[in-house]
Amino acid sequence: MKRAIWGIIILLVICIGAGSLIYFNSMKPVRAAESKAVELAKKETDLAETEDFNLYHGTETYYVIEGKDHDGTSIYVWVPEKKGKIVTLKESEGISRNEAINRLKQEKNAAEIMSVRLGMEKNIPLWEIHYRSGSDLINYYYIDYKTGKWLKKIENL
Repeated sequence: MKRAIWGIIILLVICIGAGSLIYFNSMKPVRAAESKAVELAKKETDLAETEDFNLYHGTETYYVIEGKDHDGTSIYVWVPEKKGKIVTLKESEGISRNEAINRLKQEKNAAEIMSVRLGMEKNIPLWEIHYRSGSDLINYYYIDYKTGKWLKKIENL
């Protein structure tokens, strides 16, 4: 009986170790992209402190950095993966994450919000809201960051 218990414990340790190794190796490219984007943003913009980092994969890939400038003002920085213009906006220059969610809820019956993140499409900063409807279908809702107006939606996936 003791052998079986020790065998199960060893098997669990091996599985946890292998899972951790796979996870950390799969995150290396994301961490490398984050380092590169933050370094470029600090060099090209007024970014002084980084608080959050996200990837946005739309028609083009953008690295979105949330942080503070040298005055302590909250800012967002959009760094294109390929060549292009880096965009920096103060948090106060657009609608908040909660305002974007509230606009979605006013128009749609969002049973479960999966994620809310900043992105960029056709040089327009936006909020991408990924949610499930009451019928458990996947939907995407895009809201202009500056104006709060609806840009596009992808429904019933």
